[in-house]
Amino acid sequence: MSPEEIVVLPELKAYIDPLTPDEYEALERSILDEGCRDALVLWGNTLVVGHNRYSICQKHGLPFKTVQNERFQNMEDIHLWMIDQHLGRRSVSDFQRGVLALRKREIIAERRAQAAAAVNAAKAEAGEAAQAPWEGETDPVVAQALANVPKVPDEALDTREALARAARLSAGQVKMIETIQEKAAPEVVAAVKAGELSLNAAAVVATLPVEEQQAVAAEGADGLKQAAKRVREARKKTKVEKPAADEASLEAAPTVSAEALQARVSELEAENERLRLQVKTLQELLAEQG
Repeated sequence: MSPEEIVVLPELKAYIDPLTPDEYEALERSILDEGCRDALVLWGNTLVVGHNRYSICQKHGLPFKTVQNERFQNMEDIHLWMIDQHLGRRSVSDFQRGVLALRKREIIAERRAQAAAAVNAAKAEAGEAAQAPWEGETDPVVAQALANVPKVPDEALDTREALARAARLSAGQVKMIETIQEKAAPEVVAAVKAGELSLNAAAVVATLPVEEQQAVAAEGADGLKQAAKRVREARKKTKVEKPAADEASLEAAPTVSAEALQARVSELEAENERLRLQVKTLQELLAEQG
């Protein structure tokens, strides 16, 4: 296939975080010295993997090879494949791997929901026929329904531990990345991607209001780190003050007399006796009806 026939989709090119300027420069030097050794992956005319290599080869007029992946059925298949490819690479940062694993979980959850809906609809339409015996171990109604929806990966990634294994992270790191994804301002996320802010610090800063996150981000990496430090210190202070407050409230609590406690015990025993008699009466009525 000629270079002019290859289609570059912006959504696929941007699906994985781009290389840093230094990484791109290193790749360009490697290709200029050794040529483009790895084939570009295509789906029809669409470029799936190799956007950086393609642009470098186009820039310098260098030849390259292509290979077709015929297993793709739709764009989600491509996304899943791209995610798996990058999850296995050492050059991908911890944050990027966590984000990719979370994306994979979303795709799998959506496919599971689609499959369940298709199976339920097929069974409802089949009615009594779905209850008839069939040969083999698979219900043909279910098999047909599943054949008409995208394939569901075996791994569910429905627990933080499963996500951690897929991304080669700890469960704690996954929790931090979830917090950053859900609450962090874009400026904080950018600092993490650039390696200017650790996952721990970013997750702490993400607990602040968005406007405050943006304000400290305007001060640069040092401002973000100082903000994380202030939040941590405030949490420690709260933890120290809370036990003291709890002790004070216990000391201020009114003392219950022994007489009052004994009276409450007597009330509970009387209530228990009433309930026991009610149960006995119901049992006798049921025996009579039988």
